[in-house]
Amino acid sequence: MKIYVMTHKKCDLPVAEGYVPLHVGRTLSQNLGYLEDNTGDNISDLNPLFGELTGLYWIWKNDTDSDIIGINHYRRFFADFDGNLLQKETVEKVMESYDVIAPIQMVGEDSHYETYKKVHNVKDMDAVRLAIEECYPEYVETFDRVMSTKEGYYGNLCVMKREVYMAYCEWLFTVLFRASREIDVTNYDAYHRRVYGFLSEPLLKVFIVYNDLKVQEMPVIYTSEKAETKELKLAVGQLIRLGQIEEADKMFHEFINYRPDVRLPASDISRELPIIELILYIIKMEKQYQVEGLYTDTHELSELIDNVRFIKELIIIKSRGEEIDEAHIKRLEKLHVSEIAKQVIIQNLDY
Repeated sequence: MKIYVMTHKKCDLPVAEGYVPLHVGRTLSQNLGYLEDNTGDNISDLNPLFGELTGLYWIWKNDTDSDIIGINHYRRFFADFDGNLLQKETVEKVMESYDVIAPIQMVGEDSHYETYKKVHNVKDMDAVRLAIEECYPEYVETFDRVMSTKEGYYGNLCVMKREVYMAYCEWLFTVLFRASREIDVTNYDAYHRRVYGFLSEPLLKVFIVYNDLKVQEMPVIYTSEKAETKELKLAVGQLIRLGQIEEADKMFHEFINYRPDVRLPASDISRELPIIELILYIIKMEKQYQVEGLYTDTHELSELIDNVRFIKELIIIKSRGEEIDEAHIKRLEKLHVSEIAKQVIIQNLDY
């Protein structure tokens, strides 16, 4: 068994048998001291377009002896149902009865097709359908069915028996290379240029469903937040500290529109971005109506987040008809909780 850990930078790697770091996009970056995807038959130079798929390709063409092949990321790893890193013996036991280990499916707000249409250029997904129609017409009905659903696997994470992995890569790269004839990334920014990585995510389920593969869905643990999510929080926090609330709000929403992926649970592990959005709105309203509130108590984003979560907790306790204990009362007495803050938080309790 080899579970390859796809990475483009130095990272904390699991100390467990069978886990192998693979430096993807090595042709375009500095040596990290890991196994590299630019040897043998490879597409390492296409990493800006394919993302971690350059690693999948390298494994397909260069791993000659693994019986079980897995794909994890430098900050996302399969876990057992107790939340511990998936161990070799567990994987081998699962693969006695299943063809694939995949993440527990996520359910989106829209279908795969509509979601792609909102975030990317939907003509690229249409090019994938055209490629399937030309290269594997027997898959078209399954592709259409999967793309119309909201449930799916994500992140190109998987563990497969060798023969399944080889067949999957043969199918996947045939489809993507054919689709590339119709896809023009000339005017795409760096994020959207990783088009083939985005296109491939729903295709894993297409392949699984069409081939009626037996799947064991497993949890995924996250060891860190996405770098872009961290950067956004740091930048917003700095502007709030300087009192530049309008600038912070504008930057926050512009960044979210540009990189909607930072809001995903896999990127915003602590689920702080929705709270930051509320904080910015509340502070703007309190300033507009010149009332004391969140910003009166602190200018530090981490403390603002903690205060909003505390206020939310109290609102929930009261809504249940329960009494607030003395410790909560003492803390509440130190805060300026405006009616604006209360109403905004009540209206967004699902956050």
